[in-house]
Amino acid sequence: MDVRTGADGRARCAWVGDDPEYARYHDEEWGVPLHGDRALFEKLSLEGFQAGLSWITILRKRPRFREVFAGFEPEAVAAFGPDDVERLMADPGIIRNRAKIEATISNARLVQDLEPGELDALMWSFAPASHRRPSTFAEVPATTPASDAMSKALRKRGFRFVGPTTMYALMQSAGMVDDHVDGCWRTEQSVH
Repeated sequence: MDVRTGADGRARCAWVGDDPEYARYHDEEWGVPLHGDRALFEKLSLEGFQAGLSWITILRKRPRFREVFAGFEPEAVAAFGPDDVERLMADPGIIRNRAKIEATISNARLVQDLEPGELDALMWSFAPASHRRPSTFAEVPATTPASDAMSKALRKRGFRFVGPTTMYALMQSAGMVDDHVDGCWRTEQSVH
């Protein structure tokens, strides 16, 4: 089944299951247009940490990620050094993957070098002008030409952990595409 009715009587995309945090995320964040360099840097970072893991793992750890990564303020994260990497590697409240931690710091430095609003404009430039809502999850792609292009453009600038699948997940979560399936209550709220 592609849609599941929760205890509150609301029909949601079935991936939500019974987890209240997943339901909140689905209802309030997933597919909602997100703008701002800081907000998109956070999303980029968390999607990178998610690679190979379930998104609920990241959601549950997000408060701690925000705490130890200085609210994902690019300027603050860009100033992190080797001692910060070791501090983060020792923190059980986050995903302790050295390559992902170092990529987040490196990516922050790249964002810091951009003009204000440039990251937002760059990422949103890959949002498709039109997107056909999937009827079923079988129709939801892992990548699209737009996510391939976004990945390639970011990698060319030096960003890491920005593969096409990760970028499509970002496009979904940041509302650049709306993949709520037919029958989900959110389809009634969407302007896509």
